[in-house]
Amino acid sequence: MSGTILDLEGLAAMPVASDPFTHLVMRGFIRPERLAGVVAGLPPIAARGSFPIESLRLGTDAATLVHEMRSDAFRAVIARQFNLDLTDAPVMITLRGQTGAKDGQIHCDSVAKRVTILLYLNPASEAWARQDGCLRLLRGSNDLEDYAVEVPPVDGTLLAFPNGPTSWHGHRTFVGKRYTVQLNYMTTDAKAKYEMRRHKVSALVKRFLPAA
Repeated sequence: MSGTILDLEGLAAMPVASDPFTHLVMRGFIRPERLAGVVAGLPPIAARGSFPIESLRLGTDAATLVHEMRSDAFRAVIARQFNLDLTDAPVMITLRGQTGAKDGQIHCDSVAKRVTILLYLNPASEAWARQDGCLRLLRGSNDLEDYAVEVPPVDGTLLAFPNGPTSWHGHRTFVGKRYTVQLNYMTTDAKAKYEMRRHKVSALVKRFLPAA
């Protein structure tokens, strides 16, 4: 397993937290010696929004990262950690490369998404040290400062949580480059299928829009 990009053994050993909702955070989920290769294989993205990974051209290490995230082994670890049956859950993977002034507002994810997994691929910077663009897990829906956990989006840090009516999250305004791989295990209903189609159509439109 040492030849892999992702540290699944480390992920399987991570404690699951419950404050403010069920989640786990693992810094260094990408093995440190593989991180630079993954980052070098990311495509330039000039527009805001999330792009289906299938619509992008990835370098070798970045493509291998996505392959490992799609794997049954990764699915099994997430399922065990959260005590979920994800056997038949469809997978949706998107990549975000730009964050704009309108991003980061407090929200819960769509009910079509059973589990949200965010993998951050940015180098440490002064912006993250100022807490700009650092995702906050919130105790409620009204106050971005009422948070239990803050996750700097850097250096292969992974955040995973099952979605629910109290899984509020958001971040302070950040405008600029901010790479995030998002994997969702989806429900199998019509809403999930709609969500996956919507991302594909939206990606085509965003290619012709400037970053904002």
